[in-house]
Amino acid sequence: MTIGLLVCDEVRPEYRAEFKDYPDMFQALFPDYTFKLYQAFKGELPKSVAECDCFMATGSSHSVYEDLDWIKQTKAFIKAIYEENGYFIGFCFGHQLMAEALGGKVAKSKAGWCVGVHQFRVLRLKKWMRPAKTKVNFLMMCQDQVLKLPKGAVRLAGNEACPNAILQVGDRMMSIQGHPEFTKVYNRTLMEARVERMGAETVKNGIASLKMGIDTELFRSWVDEFLGN
Repeated sequence: MTIGLLVCDEVRPEYRAEFKDYPDMFQALFPDYTFKLYQAFKGELPKSVAECDCFMATGSSHSVYEDLDWIKQTKAFIKAIYEENGYFIGFCFGHQLMAEALGGKVAKSKAGWCVGVHQFRVLRLKKWMRPAKTKVNFLMMCQDQVLKLPKGAVRLAGNEACPNAILQVGDRMMSIQGHPEFTKVYNRTLMEARVERMGAETVKNGIASLKMGIDTELFRSWVDEFLGN
């Protein structure tokens, strides 16, 4: 299976020696897939939805509501995926892109920054969510959230701080606000670098939450099932 990865940002240069870049993280999360990279944040997008079996969109330090041409163009491509019945899976910023591309609304959350490990309650259990769990843990790194769902979207998981954590639109589009592709060490590194932006208490609590387990393997299995593998 060939995955078109819409790359929406890059790892800061000072972190790349240890953590590499975002495409490397996705390849590590999905080692059995072949990735074709599109530097969306530099204006590079597929010419056709037919170029890949599925598309994924990464996280980003940008906000999806910024008035930038590449963000508008990426939203338009995701809308085309929907209209042409293609497969798409969004991660954090990619989750928000899917929501806005299809008519939803993203803004800064009143809950503030969500960082570290968050536990979500599964609200609807789909057939592809195998093995099944009623509660799942994922790494988070966001301030923006999907506040209004696009028409036809189904909320699959959430919690008080992030109600719309996993969404599905139709049978071929799914997204998650969390970062299954991150490691705990990378998540902690970002928190420690952003104390002034996030606040010392938020970072303290986020680092403490890293003691919890994360459902990385589970999400990989869910994606395999979702894509029919």
